[in-house]
Amino acid sequence: MSTSKTKDKYQIAVIPGDGIGKEVMDATILILDELDIDFDYVYGEAGDECGKKTGTPLPEKTLNIIRNADACLFGAAGETAADVIVKIRQEMKMYANLRPIKSYPNTNALFDDVDFMIVRENTEGLYIADKEELTEDGAIAKRVITKKAEERIIDYAFNYAKENNKSKVTAVHKANVLKKSDGLFRQIFYDVAEKYPDIEAEDFYVDATAMYLITQPQKFEVIVTTNLFGDILSDEGAGLVGGLGLIPSANIGEDGALFEPVHGSAPDIAGEGKANPIAMMLSAIMMLRYLNENEAAEKFEAAILKVLNDGETLTGDLGGSSSTIEVAEAIKNNL
Repeated sequence: MSTSKTKDKYQIAVIPGDGIGKEVMDATILILDELDIDFDYVYGEAGDECGKKTGTPLPEKTLNIIRNADACLFGAAGETAADVIVKIRQEMKMYANLRPIKSYPNTNALFDDVDFMIVRENTEGLYIADKEELTEDGAIAKRVITKKAEERIIDYAFNYAKENNKSKVTAVHKANVLKKSDGLFRQIFYDVAEKYPDIEAEDFYVDATAMYLITQPQKFEVIVTTNLFGDILSDEGAGLVGGLGLIPSANIGEDGALFEPVHGSAPDIAGEGKANPIAMMLSAIMMLRYLNENEAAEKFEAAILKVLNDGETLTGDLGGSSSTIEVAEAIKNNL
């Protein structure tokens, strides 16, 4: 999950978006500015507020900012999330969605030893809106699975495992019912697995996986799956490790990369300084690793870990009473 270059200066597209997106983005930039890396931030607008202001939730100007950047940091979008994030993924050919599920201390995690990556296909499946339509009887949604897209995402998952010293990749599907589409996915999985003889390959039905995530999540290292299943399982994974305030994500593709927290815009607490910034910060750490700035990524994550271990500066979702900026300042002081 990295580029082949390390630059003296990086151009970063910054899209705060809606609601708490602005707050967690400000908190994250505060830490990035303390690192010994030269970032040139180019800000763009997207989301509900942008739609009301400009008539479109994702202006072409913002897309151009993302196209010209080395990477993009995205905060959160509200009701227009599908019109924003899905379109960016499609425009930038961001075919791989990465969602790490990892236990941290003082986070209400159900287990203290969970650490796996969900690799989710981003470009097809039920989430492609132009395959959904109303009919006289109701509605129809078409689920498209192609050999090219599934080979690409499965190969990405195995390569990720290889590069990150993981010994096993698990395919998740429902091939016992969706015999043709998920049957094809499973067949492609084992075909690709032959290229990686040192990595164990296994597969489970998605319903069984949902159970195993609760009963034995430690067995997973890398999960690869289709679009809808990956979205659902990653939110279940968030429940394992303390909630959406702790889950980052990356969208990696041929033409760029976007990093965002999994949580939404949380309009009920927006502007109140209550949002947990850690998911946004962990997303920025994923960005640093993508840029091959691994030393800075380790430093940033260690500072977060120190604050969580101390347990004195936590937001409300983790049982504390600290504000977004107080958490950011504590992390800054631990760099």
